[in-house]
Amino acid sequence: MAAARGAKSKIPQLDWTEARPAPVVLVSGPEAFLADRAGQAIRAALLDANRELEVHDVDAASYTAGELFTIASPSLFAEPRLIRVEGVEKCSDAFIEDAKRYIADPADDTTLVLRHAGGQRGKALLDAVRGGAVGGIEVVCAEVKKDQDRLTFAQAEFRRLGAQITPGALRMIVGAYSGGIGELAGACAQLVSDAGSRLTEEEVNRATEGRVETNAFKVADAATAGRAADALVLLRQALSTGTDPIPMLAALNMKVRAMARVYGAVGSGGQLAKELGMAPWQVDRALREVHGWREEDLARCIDLAAETEWLLKGGSRDPEFALEKYLLFVAKRGR
Repeated sequence: MAAARGAKSKIPQLDWTEARPAPVVLVSGPEAFLADRAGQAIRAALLDANRELEVHDVDAASYTAGELFTIASPSLFAEPRLIRVEGVEKCSDAFIEDAKRYIADPADDTTLVLRHAGGQRGKALLDAVRGGAVGGIEVVCAEVKKDQDRLTFAQAEFRRLGAQITPGALRMIVGAYSGGIGELAGACAQLVSDAGSRLTEEEVNRATEGRVETNAFKVADAATAGRAADALVLLRQALSTGTDPIPMLAALNMKVRAMARVYGAVGSGGQLAKELGMAPWQVDRALREVHGWREEDLARCIDLAAETEWLLKGGSRDPEFALEKYLLFVAKRGR
């Protein structure tokens, strides 16, 4: 999982585990969970240095001219600042111009974190940062897809949690949680909490009984493919083995949101990927899954997702029934 080293970059390129404060920090790559971890590490380091840290969040897509310089201007008490800019891959023209001016002469006692998830939008700014932004660094958050990279990630998680795990048990936990690495990280933490700091195949088998056969993303895949019966069986199997309903809902919602983004879109998978800030394979899959949906049913699905989340978080005495109802709505394409 080493960071990709750009031959043309004139600033240090670091792995997400090496994230640290700097006048300008570019957090690049599609892996949102790792980017969040990197951002948390930067914020924690700045807070350790000064508890009076001011934190400002900026949406690059809705940015208006001059906003960055207003935030970075010195205050009466000269508190250090952390300016976190999300969605640079969707940024406004005004942000590109202001950010290019700013990185040439960053404000004192200020850390600017630019989050770019991928795509061509904002490339001129990225080139300017990599070309030698004053005090700049890049934190690379590449997608974790290969089995070996997932094993390395999980092993590092257990080490961070102060736990030891046997190689066989490590392979079992990675195989059981084949979705996003955020889910895998949560599973590692839960396993340590439940079973202690010395983990063998026996502890993992008890914690993940039935999990290898079914997980949140397999349930969501079955539902969005229109296989209502399979989705319901997988859901009940997952719930019966102790899987929390919230991750199940999150996996389903992620796929529904992807379908909503591509609905009615025209163009090739590569073109849409650039426009929507998604990977080409995600666009192609979402286009397949949204086939057969009507716009009004998809809109109702989005509303039902929010309603189901409320029901799962205390709004119902039978949250599992609420999740089943939503699952079947998706599987039947709102019909």
